[in-house]
Amino acid sequence: MLGLAIYLNSFLPFPTWVFWALFLAPDIGMLGYMVNPKVGAITYNLFHHKGIAIACYLAGYFLVVHELTLVGVILLGHSSFDRILGYGLKFSDSFQHTHIGMIGKNAQS
Repeated sequence: MLGLAIYLNSFLPFPTWVFWALFLAPDIGMLGYMVNPKVGAITYNLFHHKGIAIACYLAGYFLVVHELTLVGVILLGHSSFDRILGYGLKFSDSFQHTHIGMIGKNAQS
């Protein structure tokens, strides 16, 4: 899906560097953890949910709003890259508890 996001980005009327410059922007969702783990999980998952990414892309595509389409492509690419690294959507108890399993020091081999 990361490859798909890169491919879809090639059809947008923006320079390629814009995609890469904004690639890590969805991690802004981690700021919610400064409040508490529940808020952190909500904000993190909002920026890392592939369904939201696809909805943004399709809305931008059909409404011909290239900026929204770019947001969808970036969200899809970033969340797919996170899944490659083993980071999943978060549960509200801790940052390390994901839908893929535990990450970090609490993960079991």
